[in-house]
Amino acid sequence: MTEAPELPAPISALVGPVIRDLARRSNYDVTRWLHQVDRLRGCREPIRLTGESMTIDTQTGELLRHYATTSEPHGQLLVRCGNRRQARCPACAETYRRDTFHLIRAGLLGGDKNVPATVRTHPRVLATFTAPTFGPVHRGPGKDGVAPVCHPRRNGLSCFTRHQQGNPAIGQPLDPDAYDYVGHILWNAHAGDLWRRFTIYLRRHLAAAAGLTRKTFNETVRISFAKVAEYQTRGVVHFHAVIRLDSRTQDNTPAPPPIWATVELLDDAVHSAARAVHLSAPELGQPTRELVWGDQLDVKHIDTADSGNGDMTEVKVAGYIAKYATKAAESSGTLDRPMTSATILQLHRLDIADHPAHLIRTAWRLGNPITHPDLVHLRLRDWAHMLGFRGHFSTKSRAYSTTLGDLRQARIDWTRARLPHDPETTFVLGHWQYAGQGFTPGESALAASFAPEVRHGR
Repeated sequence: MTEAPELPAPISALVGPVIRDLARRSNYDVTRWLHQVDRLRGCREPIRLTGESMTIDTQTGELLRHYATTSEPHGQLLVRCGNRRQARCPACAETYRRDTFHLIRAGLLGGDKNVPATVRTHPRVLATFTAPTFGPVHRGPGKDGVAPVCHPRRNGLSCFTRHQQGNPAIGQPLDPDAYDYVGHILWNAHAGDLWRRFTIYLRRHLAAAAGLTRKTFNETVRISFAKVAEYQTRGVVHFHAVIRLDSRTQDNTPAPPPIWATVELLDDAVHSAARAVHLSAPELGQPTRELVWGDQLDVKHIDTADSGNGDMTEVKVAGYIAKYATKAAESSGTLDRPMTSATILQLHRLDIADHPAHLIRTAWRLGNPITHPDLVHLRLRDWAHMLGFRGHFSTKSRAYSTTLGDLRQARIDWTRARLPHDPETTFVLGHWQYAGQGFTPGESALAASFAPEVRHGR
């Protein structure tokens, strides 16, 4: 006789005890807890704080307001986690994505956020820098959505399957035993340094193309950029970067560059500088001895919205860049949290494919300070869950546009302007302690059932 499948517990059995507990701790009124959840705007892992704050009039010394978490449900205040990763908190990641969108957009359109509108006339390109191959992997559909034959007889290997989007084989090596896992990890670990060297070489190649000395070029032209990192399914990072040429000014305000600084000149210099960048990898017996950019360098000219070309307009480029700012290595099948010795031992029990698991173990092995003391500075064990990459996912040059801090400060100022007390004549003294993070399973189900639209941070 076949046993009936076990049915999930009804939501009432899950949230019932939560409601009773909240009611007991809140004098039988859960309204305040619901109000806190509403203010989280869909945050999935809120920070729990205990403490108090006092608002004092700086002119009279009068205590205008006193707040303490002792009156809150559980005696704690819930605040948004602010995590940028979509896999951890979609609502907070959406806020980060929108901030990144406005940051990129301001540097392309101008006319706002202290960026002049003339930046639309500057030479601008969108460049994508990829990694070289460390061994053939199964391929997925191209940009047109068509799935090509994977690898017909490449390096003695073959795969004639047309893998559709979402196929778990995409990004996995055709021959794991021949794949250069050490070179892969070392490339990820040095990707940030490769980008730094590219920016140096780009200035040199632009100066040579313009017939100027490096000193004269640096005194005349500034290279402004904003970039994000993205993981490919094979577990290696690549960069999407908006690069713009400006005239150098004393107040760092972007100004139109000299007439000889054209987008074609910038395009050629990006290609030549990328080909010139190389680093010597530590010799650990791996095939990859030179760390370089991959052959698939893509450079596109950015058009204005009224140019008639709707493929590479400023707004579309900003949206394209911003969507990658909230993703990390978990998109390639790895974990979204740092590794420990215990996690490494239990890695085979986790829901991780063989390829990313092998990469994690390789990073952990190379990060051993006893066997590889010359690699300690790469902190590979700290970043094993990121497959060796330890750089920032979203970076920009100083003069490109506004900053994420300025965007966040604008929200704070907007909130303060609507407080009942004048922030110019009051002083807020607070004392807070961290009490934990996240909802219990019952609280999470209750929050989602009462306000489903809040889950999306609308």
